[in-house]
Amino acid sequence: MVNTFHPYAAASARIRNISTPFSLRKEIPWWYQIQDPGSERVTLWNHIFFVICIMGLFLDPIYFFLPSIGGSSCMKIDMGLGIIVTFLRTVFDFFYICHVAVKFRTAFVAPGSRVFGRGQLVMDPRAIALRYLKSDFSIDLAASLPLPQIMIWFIIPAVKTRTAAHANHTLSLIVLLQYVPRFIQIFPLNRRITKRTGVVAKTAWSGAAYNLVLFCLIAHIVGSTWYVLSIRRQYECWKGECSKEINKTHSPSCKISFLDCSSEGNPERDAWLKISKVAESCDANDDQDFDFGMFAEAFTNEVAGAVFIEKYFYCLWWGMRNLCSYGQDIETSTSASETSLCILISILGLVLFSHLMSQMQTYLQSATIRLEEWRVRKRDTEEWMRHRQLPPELQERVRRFVQYKWIATRGVDEKNILEALPTDLRRQIQRHLCLALVRRVPFFAQMDDQLLDAICERLESSLNTRNTYIIREGDPVNEMLFIIRGQLESSTTDGGRTGFFNSITLRAGDFCGEELLTWALMPTSSLNLPCSTRTVKSLTEVEAFALRAEDLKYVANQFKRLHSKKLQHAFRYYSHQWRTWGACFIQVAWRRFRKRKLAMELAKEEEYYYTHVLDQEELGNSNSESGIGGGSTDYEGRGAERSSSVGNILHNIPLGPAILASKFAANTRRGIQKVASVLHHDESSSSMPKKLFKPDEPDFSADT
Repeated sequence: MVNTFHPYAAASARIRNISTPFSLRKEIPWWYQIQDPGSERVTLWNHIFFVICIMGLFLDPIYFFLPSIGGSSCMKIDMGLGIIVTFLRTVFDFFYICHVAVKFRTAFVAPGSRVFGRGQLVMDPRAIALRYLKSDFSIDLAASLPLPQIMIWFIIPAVKTRTAAHANHTLSLIVLLQYVPRFIQIFPLNRRITKRTGVVAKTAWSGAAYNLVLFCLIAHIVGSTWYVLSIRRQYECWKGECSKEINKTHSPSCKISFLDCSSEGNPERDAWLKISKVAESCDANDDQDFDFGMFAEAFTNEVAGAVFIEKYFYCLWWGMRNLCSYGQDIETSTSASETSLCILISILGLVLFSHLMSQMQTYLQSATIRLEEWRVRKRDTEEWMRHRQLPPELQERVRRFVQYKWIATRGVDEKNILEALPTDLRRQIQRHLCLALVRRVPFFAQMDDQLLDAICERLESSLNTRNTYIIREGDPVNEMLFIIRGQLESSTTDGGRTGFFNSITLRAGDFCGEELLTWALMPTSSLNLPCSTRTVKSLTEVEAFALRAEDLKYVANQFKRLHSKKLQHAFRYYSHQWRTWGACFIQVAWRRFRKRKLAMELAKEEEYYYTHVLDQEELGNSNSESGIGGGSTDYEGRGAERSSSVGNILHNIPLGPAILASKFAANTRRGIQKVASVLHHDESSSSMPKKLFKPDEPDFSADT
C-alpha cells in the first residue's frame, strides 16, 4: 500500500499568519494557534477522534436496550444501565465539542490556489470561521449536542404522567435522529485521514480488522433496532388488548398505567390481572390472536426479559445472522413496516457483502499475495525444468536457490523499492544497511565517509546457495562480494602449478574479488576485466552485498583519494592474493636459505678436510719415511724449528706424489669457490620462482 501525498505539506512551510509576528507565535500556546491541516498534531487528533466516533456509534444504540419486560404484562426501564451509558455518552460528547473547537482553529487550502502547485493555506481566523459555519458546522453541532442527557435528566423527570413506554419512545426517537449526523460525520473524517496518510489502516491485518469492526457496527445497529421494535410490538399488543378490557361501568377495568412495572403492587392492578386475558392473548408462543412476525423470536427465546449482556450478544448475533443471509431466515408478518424493515436488512446485507466483506478479503489476500506469486513462479520453474529435461542434481540446486531466495527476501524486490525513493533517502538507507559491513573491510576502513557513502550507494544484494561456484580461477572478475552471513571457500592452484594448492575460508565480514579493486585503481586499466586468481565456492547459504566492476571503476575515477599511499599497506596486508604470494615467498626463501646454508657447511667441511686433515696425514707419512732414512729423531720435541723441519720434509718427499697432491688441493679450492659464486649469484637473483608471479599492484603514487 502506497501512501499518498497530502496537499498541505508544501503550503504549510511557506505561508504563516502574517498578522502575528514569528517571535510572538512561539510564545502563544498551541491551542490558540492556527493549525496546519497537514501537521502531525492535526493528523493525530483526526485519528483519535475517528476512534471516538466509532465508539460513539457503538454506544448510542445501547439506549435501545434500556426498556425490558419486567413482571407480568408490564414494561420497565433499566436505570442502572441508563446511568452508565449516559456517563459514557457525556465523555464522548466532550470530544465532539473539542472537535468543533479544533476545526475553528484549522486552516484550509484556498480553492483558487489549487490550479498551480499544492495550494495556499488560508490562516485568517475569520475566513476559517466563515467557511466552517457555511459547510460542516451544522452537522458537527447536531452530532455534539447532549440530547439524550437532556431527555433523561430534565425532560422525562419533569413529566407528571411518565411511563416506561413514553420514555422509551421519546428517547429512541432522539437517539435515532442524532445518530444520522453522527454517522454522516464519519465520512469526511475518513476522507481527511486518507488524504493525509494514504489509508486508514496501514497494514493488511489492521485493514481487515477495521472492516470487520464496521460490519459488527452495522450488525449491532440492526440487532438493537430489532430489540427495541420487539418491545414496541409487545407493548402494542398489550395496549390493544387493554383497550378492549376498558370498562367504565364496573371495576376492575384496564388502565394504560397498568402496563408499566411501576404500578406493580397496586391492588386495583392485581385485581385486574386476575380476570384479564392480556397475557394469554399476547403470548408469542401462541400467536393466534396476535401476529408478532419477525419479533416473535425475542419473546419465545426470552430475550426481552434477560440481563443486558445476554440480550446484547443475542441481538448482535441476530443482526449478523440475517445480514449474512440477506434476511432469508426472517419470518415476517403482512405488516408494511415490518416488511420494509426486512427489505432494508436484505439490502444492507448485500451492500456489506459486496463492499465491506470484499474489502476485508482484499486486505487478507494482500498478506499472502506474494506467497501465491512465489508459488506460481515455482510451478513455472518446475514445468520449465521438466520441459528442458535438466539433470536431477541441477533441478535440486534450482529448487534450493528458489527456496532460499524466498526465505531471504519474502518476494520483495529490494532494488525497485530503493530506486523509487529520493536520492538522499536512498543514500541514508544504504548507509544504514551497508556501512558497518563495508567498514569491516580493512582497506575501506581507511577511507572517509564520502567515499564510503559512494560505495554503499552502489552495493546490491546477492544470494548464493550451498556448493555454488561464485567465480572460478582464470575467469574474469566482474564484482566484489562483501559477505553478510555464510561461509565461502577461496582456493588457488597458482595457475595450475603441479603440487601447489592454497585454501582459506571466508566468513561474515570478509570479502573476495580484490583483483577487481586492483584493476579499478589502475589509472591506465583496459576495458578487459581482470582474471581471477582464486576459485570461490559457497560452503553454506551465503547472503552478501555485491559491488559491480563498473560501479567500482566509477568510484575510483571520481574520488582520487583512493590513490593514497597509506592504503598500500592495508591493501597488501589484507588481500588474500597478496597473503598467498607472501607466504609462498617466505617458503621459497626459507628453503633456499636452508639449501645455501647446507652447501656452505659442506664446502667448509671439504675445505677443512683438504687443507688440514690431508696435510697432517701427508706430514705424518713424511715423518715416518724420514725416521726410517736416518733423519732427525727429535722432531716432535722442537716446535720452534717446525718450519725448517717442514721444509726439510718437503725436500725429502718424492716429486710425483707431491705434484698430484698439489693439483688435487687446487681443484678442491676451485670447486669451493665455484659453489660460493653460485650461491652468491642466487642471492642476487629474483627471490621468487619464475612461475610464482607477484600480484598486480595499483598505482599509489598519486598522494593527496
